[in-house]
Amino acid sequence: MSLIANTPKPPYFAVIFTSTRTEGDNGYGEMANRMVELAQQQSGFLGVESAREEVGITVSYWADLDSIKVWKANSEHLAAQKTGREAWYDSFKVRISKVERDYGI
Repeated sequence: MSLIANTPKPPYFAVIFTSTRTEGDNGYGEMANRMVELAQQQSGFLGVESAREEVGITVSYWADLDSIKVWKANSEHLAAQKTGREAWYDSFKVRISKVERDYGI
């Protein structure tokens, strides 16, 4: 699997999740893997890219805004969000953007 998502021709949408973590894993790694697995099963999911050093950035790609809304409301994802606010993140920000153009090699 490539580290760079193989997205379709635009337009599509990106959910950009930027975070700083608390100390220790506290089950974070296992849950992060589960959330990617679960997102891949959702209608409209196109791919994901993630990197973490001092700041973590995960970008998930979606076909449309309705797919993002359904993903945000997924019960298992809601539980992970709650635990994230309570235990895993010192801070985070979510941004949703429309991708109108992409290119690369």
